[in-house]
Amino acid sequence: MTAEVQWKPYVWDEPRPAPPDELDLLEKQWSVRLPEEYKKLVLTHQGMTPTPGIFNVGKIEDAMSVLLTIITDPKHKSYAISDSYSILKLHIPAKIYPFAMTPGCGHLCFDYRSSMDQPKIVLVTEEMYVYPVADSFTAFMNSLHDG
Repeated sequence: MTAEVQWKPYVWDEPRPAPPDELDLLEKQWSVRLPEEYKKLVLTHQGMTPTPGIFNVGKIEDAMSVLLTIITDPKHKSYAISDSYSILKLHIPAKIYPFAMTPGCGHLCFDYRSSMDQPKIVLVTEEMYVYPVADSFTAFMNSLHDG
């Protein structure tokens, strides 16, 4: 049974809800429909860290350190989804979009390559290797556990 995820400040000292229109703009830029559970989560928890936050990648474990921000804060640009995507898109297959970071500079991403309706979750490592993590965002969130 999965423990309920608690969210704590990471990028900012206090929660900063994201404006829904920024999320709509992101979907238009990427030409995708983001999972509803993700949209609800990121609107209230952008820039925050989950507990528990450990997930499995095959036989090893990794951790989600922060949910990327929808808004771009000039002081914390490296945590913005747009900044991460602009770096990753040059090195990874099309239709893969970041939503979170790991402590080792990896990115958790939505993978729309096999379905535009139900993206899988993949880990893109710092070396730009792509590893499967979960069949859906809901399955990913349900898989988070303590180390």
